[in-house]
Amino acid sequence: MQTGSAAPCSKGRFLAAGEAPAVEIRRIHGAHEADLCARFMAASEPWLTLRRTVETSLRMLNDPRREVYVAVVRGEVAGFLVLQMEGAFVGYIQTLGVLPPWQNRGIGSRLVRFAEERIFSESPNAFICVSSFNQRARRLYERLGYEVVGELKDYIVVGHSEILLRKSVGALADFQRPR
Repeated sequence: MQTGSAAPCSKGRFLAAGEAPAVEIRRIHGAHEADLCARFMAASEPWLTLRRTVETSLRMLNDPRREVYVAVVRGEVAGFLVLQMEGAFVGYIQTLGVLPPWQNRGIGSRLVRFAEERIFSESPNAFICVSSFNQRARRLYERLGYEVVGELKDYIVVGHSEILLRKSVGALADFQRPR
């Protein structure tokens, strides 16, 4: 019988709260996965405060200029990641989310590490914004080595800032792509 916040494991036992499951990170597949991610965003923080709707979320998830990945555990979408690898901030982690049953199990950290591997293959800088009211996410990013580089006041909604964070492996002028 499942109790507390344990989740069933593929080997027949239960994962304790905080225990990391086996995770596959891959490109998003199909309308069903995009819809699942969009509905999660439209119904949860920080996206509720930022007024992100299912429709705007789907537009972002289906935008061919963005790279969209999902974290999958035992065939179930556990989280997602949206990267922008073009524009002024090459290597911008635009959106990161972990669905409630999978929170506090290392999925978010794995998605960030995956994003960094992808970004650092083309650029020495990874960027992410976190809403001023989202202290939990900010602590995660800072624990993973991101540093505050700026604040965008009233950027998305009045009364809240977006805090720009950066993690760097070197200066842009000195960067050489790994072979």
